[in-house]
Amino acid sequence: MTKTITILLTLWSIQVHSFELVVNHGRVMDPSSGLDAVRHIGVEEGVITRISKIPLLGDKLIDATDLVVAPGFIDLHAHGQDEVSNRYQAGDGVTTAMELEIGVFPVADWYEGRTGSAPINFGATVSHPWARATAQGLGSEGALSTSTNASLSREQHEKMLALLRNGLAEGAIGIGMGITYTPGADHTEILSVFRLAAETSKPVFVHLRNAKFMNDDPIAPLQEVLANAVTTGASLHIVHINSSLDNSAQTGVAMIRDLQAQGFDITTENYPYTSGSTRLESALFDGWTDYERLQWVATGEILNAQTFRKYRQQGGWVIIHGRSEKMNDWLVGQPDLIIASDGIPYVDNLSHPRSAGTFAKVLGEYVREKRSLSLMTALAKMTILPAQRLERFVPMLAKKGRLSVGMDADITIFDPKKVRDRATYTKPGQYSAGISHVLVNGEALVSDGKVLMASYPGKAVRGNIGKQ
Repeated sequence: MTKTITILLTLWSIQVHSFELVVNHGRVMDPSSGLDAVRHIGVEEGVITRISKIPLLGDKLIDATDLVVAPGFIDLHAHGQDEVSNRYQAGDGVTTAMELEIGVFPVADWYEGRTGSAPINFGATVSHPWARATAQGLGSEGALSTSTNASLSREQHEKMLALLRNGLAEGAIGIGMGITYTPGADHTEILSVFRLAAETSKPVFVHLRNAKFMNDDPIAPLQEVLANAVTTGASLHIVHINSSLDNSAQTGVAMIRDLQAQGFDITTENYPYTSGSTRLESALFDGWTDYERLQWVATGEILNAQTFRKYRQQGGWVIIHGRSEKMNDWLVGQPDLIIASDGIPYVDNLSHPRSAGTFAKVLGEYVREKRSLSLMTALAKMTILPAQRLERFVPMLAKKGRLSVGMDADITIFDPKKVRDRATYTKPGQYSAGISHVLVNGEALVSDGKVLMASYPGKAVRGNIGKQ
């Protein structure tokens, strides 16, 4: 009898307690714990404080009947770190987006400039290309220009390392290396950056060198960075392996898995598109002749020799078409590979469709239509896997990517029957469909399918601040 009374009193206390915000009746899916059941979530002060089998009372209520309630999606590779791009990502279910490939510079200024004005959580690495260009005495434009073909003097090399170290001390998550954009960086320079990362216990995020600089051997660029990781013990994340290796990606994934089995901290990611995007003025396009593969973002036109030269001199974003759909599908279907957008900024509502549709595309096309992934596996690739990739270096990430008591209330709620990407190459400025609600640190950023334009709940995601 006493036990029954205690249970009844507990149930009564749960029901009469009013939370700041409640999500009731949703199918709660948490890849971290394996939970997949109808549950009710109470949120207070931006934190999940109760997950209940019975409905809860709250000052603000979200009815998630027939909807999936998932941890907010985490994007490790988002170049669009402006408000417009952030809101498109929020419409795609993203609650945390970080610039980890190229990184930023100076680090402290970048974080300060975003604090209090970010729709979603944000973070970045310190940029090797920018630190390198600064050491060369170049302006900010020099980070991706053809001037990066030049090698560094000893003095420039030491200055670059000092700038990287300072960026880590200012809170950078790690070091971003777009090696394909700095062909002048020789093996000694790259090894020194990996050594710095290992010394400071920071990860390195790498865009592999273009194979054309390595006798067109598609595997050699991967071998270059794997050798550095093995030699130094540095933590390594290889960005968009689909883009960097294309038809050789399966071999590359096997190589990474072999090293993982030996205890090396090496991971990779991919995005669900057969086209990439970068700036046309970069060294990547030195000697480029496949003009018909290039689409100028600002106008949508396919380039020819004349327009290629014109726009390259001008500088701006270009889309690169023509990668293997078969290999792309295989990569998306791998349960241990992280999904990341590589989204580029929006300029006049123009961008690459991945900037607004990456995560909904996986859920709609690869889970619902192609059935290449279970829903739980797909969610893991978007939530707990990226969180776990960084939490050793960024303690804040240990409270994201999960739905459990004590975790940050970064929550994405969507309709599994309707979720899909809507952004296209001709109309990239279109929000994804089926994303019903998005909470960032317990505050609504998407409500009833509409992105809220006056909401700025994003917080900084930093590495440790102090001497490195």
